[in-house]
Amino acid sequence: MIKAVVFDLDNTLVDFMAMKRQAINAAIHSMIDAGLKLTYDEVQARIDAIYKERGIEFQNVFDQLLYDVFQKVDYKILSAGIIAYRRAREAALVSYPHVNLTLISLLKRGIKLAVISDAPGREAWLRLCYLGLHHTFDHVITFDDTGERKPSPVPFRKALELLRVEPHEAMMVGDWAERDMVGAAQVGMKTVFARYGDTFGTVESNAHYDINDVSELLQIIDTENMTD
Repeated sequence: MIKAVVFDLDNTLVDFMAMKRQAINAAIHSMIDAGLKLTYDEVQARIDAIYKERGIEFQNVFDQLLYDVFQKVDYKILSAGIIAYRRAREAALVSYPHVNLTLISLLKRGIKLAVISDAPGREAWLRLCYLGLHHTFDHVITFDDTGERKPSPVPFRKALELLRVEPHEAMMVGDWAERDMVGAAQVGMKTVFARYGDTFGTVESNAHYDINDVSELLQIIDTENMTD
């Protein structure tokens, strides 16, 4: 009997990478217009290198970019980039199709809901609040809550503890096979690979189920609970 579903956040509930690309694109053009004497490709390459070194959630990427170029931060250029980034991010930050319908339908079935995200707590909650999903989940476990990133079993065990369910009563839905699926499977949870959010070209997810639309989760839950 499946009593709880745990979701990854980025690229499972929200198309994070599409949002990031659009926001960075807007910021680059705005910084160049404000006086940054580099080509678009040069700026993109520098930003990519910073994210690779510091992580995709690094909050001071434009400060670092400008310091690398000028050995100081030009606040005119920085401000132009930040404002453009924020405006584009807000326009592009949307949930995947059928996410709201699926979450409501799960709640109507009496399923407990949680999120496990490797994002910092503030960033995860900002995204959830912007999408209007901050009241939907019983629990949200971020990197700040455990100090561990998937596939560490720690955040998965934390979710199970908070939800008060056994591993076999919970299902993990995520887009990253090596983190979401592996981490959940090693603690005994059922796994669902969100192929619609996969950015790695994963061929074999090794999950119990693969889905191409989040709404497919409803039939999986119904089938699982019908056979128990």
